[in-house]
Amino acid sequence: MNTSITNARMHALFLDGPAGHLEALLNAGSENATHCALVTHPHPLYGGTMHNKVVYHAAKALNAAGFPVLRFNFRGAGGSQGTHDEGRGEVDDVRAALAFLKQKFNLPIIFAGFSFGAAVGLRACCPDPDVVALISLGTPLSAEGRHYTYSFLETCTKPKLFISGKQDEYASPERLAEVVSRAAEPRQLVLIDDADHFFGGQLPDMRREIEIWVGRQFTSSPR
Repeated sequence: MNTSITNARMHALFLDGPAGHLEALLNAGSENATHCALVTHPHPLYGGTMHNKVVYHAAKALNAAGFPVLRFNFRGAGGSQGTHDEGRGEVDDVRAALAFLKQKFNLPIIFAGFSFGAAVGLRACCPDPDVVALISLGTPLSAEGRHYTYSFLETCTKPKLFISGKQDEYASPERLAEVVSRAAEPRQLVLIDDADHFFGGQLPDMRREIEIWVGRQFTSSPR
């Protein structure tokens, strides 16, 4: 595992993943940060990478709270080794990223995932005792013939924030509300008006909702 992090505001690195190295970016946090964060990207077979705009804005929202934030490319995406594994191996990729954060910072972890990254990341992060909060952006229910289920959330008692657009083509507000209602408390669902799956034109609203929720849940020393 590459741990040669400098004090630069952003640092490129590679993580040791189960299918080879994983390309990653780490945004530095404040010296006295109380938490660190992990953000995961949408489906790699449809252009998803850690440079996705939703992922970028989520990372910036968490970094604004003073938290160091890690993004990475799933296996087979960008400069990451391996091949896409239809969500199975990608859960292990998330676990590898969590292991890096634990080794580097030894701080409680906040997880945020977008679309496919939310679906696989929640599975890895819900049972992990070092992950203390979960943010799911554009939670997918059905996409391109793929169907996602979240029954495991019924026993996941960590604070959970779900943010989606009211025009999300991969999860109607009604169906998503049903899924969230079955998740264990505490939970919150935010539906953004006029936003589609990618929060087109509404990214500032999405980012603001993350910042508000994180501010209510956690505190961190200012930069």
